[in-house]
Amino acid sequence: MTGASPRAQAALAPASARIVTGAGGAGKVPGVLGRRRFVLGAAAVAAGGRASRHLIVYREPGRFGGWPANHGIWSWGNEILCGFSGAYFEKRPPERHQYDSRKPEVPPLAGSTDGGESWTVERPASLVPPEQGGPAPQPLTRPMDFHAPGFALTLRFTDVHTGPSRPFYSTDRVRNRRGPFLFPMFGFSGVAARTAYRVSSPKEALVFLTVSKSNGREGRPVAVQTRDGGRTWSLLAAIGPEPPGFAIMPSSLRLPGGALLTAVRVKKDPENWIELFRSRDNGRSWTSERRVADTEAFSGNPPHLVRLRGGRLCLSYGYRSRPYSIRARISPDDGRSWLPGILPRDDGAPWDIAYVRTAVRPDGRVVTLYHFNDAPHNERFLAATIWEAPRA
Repeated sequence: MTGASPRAQAALAPASARIVTGAGGAGKVPGVLGRRRFVLGAAAVAAGGRASRHLIVYREPGRFGGWPANHGIWSWGNEILCGFSGAYFEKRPPERHQYDSRKPEVPPLAGSTDGGESWTVERPASLVPPEQGGPAPQPLTRPMDFHAPGFALTLRFTDVHTGPSRPFYSTDRVRNRRGPFLFPMFGFSGVAARTAYRVSSPKEALVFLTVSKSNGREGRPVAVQTRDGGRTWSLLAAIGPEPPGFAIMPSSLRLPGGALLTAVRVKKDPENWIELFRSRDNGRSWTSERRVADTEAFSGNPPHLVRLRGGRLCLSYGYRSRPYSIRARISPDDGRSWLPGILPRDDGAPWDIAYVRTAVRPDGRVVTLYHFNDAPHNERFLAATIWEAPRA
């Protein structure tokens, strides 16, 4: 087995046995970013009987803006920040991502202070990875305070199959970030972290990761915990058994009463779907509950779980078959049942869309960010849809 050491296998085995199967400053992107403001007109479409508006957050000729789910989203009232990848566009076969993998991706940050109505895009110098001239990862010597005003944690992988991930953090709403810091491998050959965490106290948090399978390929979600502000971490359990394809990119919520609900992107050829898992012991064991949404072709799409004003849950995701669309489902009872799906947007030109991240405004409207395109071989752009969840 190349994906996990005997130590990691031993740590995961008891959890698997309990599973019941049945979820700095503004720099410049060369020739592209800097600090630019985009205020675009919006088109109205129907989403569950409510008007939705689509806005362009970032679009540049010759570039590929994509994958916000790989970076994370943070919000404080009407202030929203979302990371994404600024890659270089390259025309490729239609079944491939239209970007040049030989050129480096940069990590821009899209920000709004008016609930998503307008956006600025910048590249924080503090997020530049070591491979592009950023500082090397260092041990975290001073604990993070997860309850600090303006706290935001970012976790970024270096490769989806092998190698470590790196945390950064900020206490001023991502204006300046500290890091990167060293992060454990937990006995696996690969730890692919996206920003997915739940804070329990000033020094305690859970982080939800994807780790390598026994064959060394990406594909198994796990929960890890810190109780000392991120200085040390422990592996709690795998979220579900090792899959034949992959189960990746978990998105989690803490429910009233303390249970955890996690949505996971699952691929098992020829199908792709989102599966829900629940833990009633703070992540130490998990029960598979249901397949909540199909994401169709091209390896599917990751989910994002948020809580709406009033207490209902919202699961947003992308759909990679016709109609290529941004979709959502609403649960009135903490994930035990789900209302019929709704389509905040259904006019995608190619399959390569979504990787959604969603925030909820103080007025209750929902802001979903994703990458999108209006022609098969155009550059991908970052878009936002502002929509309202139907009551029934």
